[in-house]
Amino acid sequence: MTLHQAEAFLIVAGMLVLFVSERLRYDVVAALALSAAALTGIVPPQKAFQGFANPVIIIIASVLVLGRAIAVSGILETSMRRLIGRLKTTSLQVGALTACVTFLSAVMKNVGTLGIFMPIAIQTARQSGRSVSLYLMPMAFGSLVGGTITQIGTSPNLLISAVRQETQGRPFTLFDFTPVGLPLSIAAIVFLAFGWRLIPRGRIGQAPPERKFEIDEYISEVRLPASSPLVNKTVHDLESLGEGDVTVTAIVRDSDHHYIPAGHWVLFTGDLLILEADPIALKPFLQLAGLETVGGHLAASHRKSDQLEVAEAIILADSPLVGQTVHSLHLRQRYEVNLLAVGRNGQRITTRLRNTDFRVGDTVVLQGRESTLPDIVTKLGCLPLAERNLAIGRRRSPFLAAIILGAALIAIAGGWLHAEIGFFVAAMLVILFKTLTPKEAYDAIDWPIIVMLGCLIPVGEALKETGATDLIAAALSSIAVHLPGELAVALLLGVAMLVTPFMHHAAAVLVMGPVAASIAGNLHFSPDAFLMAVALGASCDFLTPIGHQNNLLVMGPGGYRFSDYWRLGLPLSILVLVFGTWLILRAWPLHAS
Repeated sequence: MTLHQAEAFLIVAGMLVLFVSERLRYDVVAALALSAAALTGIVPPQKAFQGFANPVIIIIASVLVLGRAIAVSGILETSMRRLIGRLKTTSLQVGALTACVTFLSAVMKNVGTLGIFMPIAIQTARQSGRSVSLYLMPMAFGSLVGGTITQIGTSPNLLISAVRQETQGRPFTLFDFTPVGLPLSIAAIVFLAFGWRLIPRGRIGQAPPERKFEIDEYISEVRLPASSPLVNKTVHDLESLGEGDVTVTAIVRDSDHHYIPAGHWVLFTGDLLILEADPIALKPFLQLAGLETVGGHLAASHRKSDQLEVAEAIILADSPLVGQTVHSLHLRQRYEVNLLAVGRNGQRITTRLRNTDFRVGDTVVLQGRESTLPDIVTKLGCLPLAERNLAIGRRRSPFLAAIILGAALIAIAGGWLHAEIGFFVAAMLVILFKTLTPKEAYDAIDWPIIVMLGCLIPVGEALKETGATDLIAAALSSIAVHLPGELAVALLLGVAMLVTPFMHHAAAVLVMGPVAASIAGNLHFSPDAFLMAVALGASCDFLTPIGHQNNLLVMGPGGYRFSDYWRLGLPLSILVLVFGTWLILRAWPLHAS
């Protein structure tokens, strides 16, 4: 063993210890690993930061932006709420939610897809009278399997493509993973639709952000435009569309005259409706019903980039709002903000928002300029709540982001554009067409992940160049040489699944990928099956909450304990190991022609 090889092993071992201890963030651990590799000379200075120029980084960042654009369009929430409302049994609901998360994870970053559907699952569980723990873990596991369907679905697939580029001179393409990932995902959905029974009962999760301040309902004032599908429909039709989460408390007609409507009342163009709505359901309902929030036009900003934003805050005791109304305070004229909604615990408000007296403890949703809104909220004596991406009052095309993503996928699959170019251009288009603001696009990118990957790519390449991966490959080859080729692939898949809970899945690929290629060479097999095994194993961590952020994301809301994961995750892992190995060998024969 050479000095550089020993140093490489020490760096990887130290990185593993820090990952497991969780004393430092994973991006900091990766930066320390790169620093150590550069200082010891394992990574030459000219290659130290080439990881940030890797196309994988551009693809991941662009896909995150596209995923956020689809999320805020509301098309997924609207479609799913209609579907779930028709499903009554737990298995059908779990299966439908898991299927949607799984398949959408093929074209969106799986953590983003899970984040979109978690509020829907929480609301479904509440309406059905069931524990949310029955829904969230199957969805998290489904999102991991679904990411294996395409090259962009999960970081391991993108990184193993980079490894193949280094070892064979050509990467995997967008749909090279589909013959393995798609049938495996279908099998996983079927298993999870019934396997939720393995989750321990009685788990009570933490309140989601939407519920942390016990805001029972919001009162919002909206106008019924001519373009709304509810024109000439009844109040009952509107409330049915809200699936019990929206109530019409009053209708304003005839020069500010209030009516308390019955269910059979017909709605007319121009009606002002005072709605009492569940805060989770408010935004998607406004878009589905084609309703417009009532608020005046704010003065134009001298900064063209100054976007309208929404803030949610609680009125404190010393607030100048207390005892005042929007009308008496001249809120828009003096402070340049619109009031979009008011929440008041335990009381129903039937007056117009502009005539509602503010009280201590009321929750308000204010709309203003991005550059001034935080200061205005403070000046009004309000306590800002954690950002929940309400986006109330903003009109976005529900289909534009999906059309742009679909066009990018077609162009890439047809070979007309390189993946990094196609997704980067698509990300720019959703900003250009104002599906996302530039700020929202930057916020959508998981910068710690970008930093971690940019740091670990040179470290992974250094392991190969120093010969450290050859030593590991030789040790594993001494075992694999006594096994049939099929079992050797299963061995690599199993090892990748076992090391991923203790390393970040990206780190597992960058360490194990070159090892897999070396083992295949030692055994005189085509490396593709072995590389696919590593990518699949690193993507499918179902045994612990620490191997993938999706597992950790549902731990609090689902009320899960560390030991709960293996109960559902172990049989699913066995399914992936057995069925996944068979699929890999069918799609990528050991002896390539």
